[in-house]
Amino acid sequence: MRGRFISFEGGEGTGKSTHAKLLAERLRGLALDVVLTREPGGSVGAEIIRHVLLSGAAQPFGPDAEAILFAAARADHVDTVIRPALQRGAWVLCDRFIDSTRVYQGVAGQADPRIIRALERISVGDAMPDLTLVLDVLPEIGLQRAAARRRGESADRFEQEALDFHVKLHNAYRAAAEQAPGRCVLIDAVRPKDRVAEEIWTIVQQRLEPGRARASLAQAAS
Repeated sequence: MRGRFISFEGGEGTGKSTHAKLLAERLRGLALDVVLTREPGGSVGAEIIRHVLLSGAAQPFGPDAEAILFAAARADHVDTVIRPALQRGAWVLCDRFIDSTRVYQGVAGQADPRIIRALERISVGDAMPDLTLVLDVLPEIGLQRAAARRRGESADRFEQEALDFHVKLHNAYRAAAEQAPGRCVLIDAVRPKDRVAEEIWTIVQQRLEPGRARASLAQAAS
């Protein structure tokens, strides 16, 4: 039985990594096989490309080139980590996936949408998320959170962008969630962490029924 694939999306400082980890803990509490991963990165080859992208080394080449590099990293990540995990029945939780490229390079960076769509077909194929949780935080708050998280370290290539760039991201993510209600759920992530985590857990239970998945695995093993 194919596993389940959940992606976490949102701008800087929205809590994606934190809530992916919290959800992973709850799913593992049901004795489910969980793979917690991230983009860019998540596989050996993709982590190398991650450094190039977040250091800003690819920025002078423009958003189209960045989109191509993201797709190269994603293709390796999907082929070596995500698809094999789904095929063995694991639940994959990914901090960023296709919507990040659509929003960051596509909407905010104004990369050619035809390139974005073509790269997606090549790098993702049928390995689409079953559920995408879009964590929504005003850009000003998110950037403050991101700065606090860095603890004095340098901002990465995207955190360094001006506020208007992050406003475009925020608006684009909200639009993306509205356009794909069957896959995406917009979550108010300004609230206390425990309240956000409880809402995420409720959504996952309603949409993907992890308890039933665990029961099916137990029955198959008996």
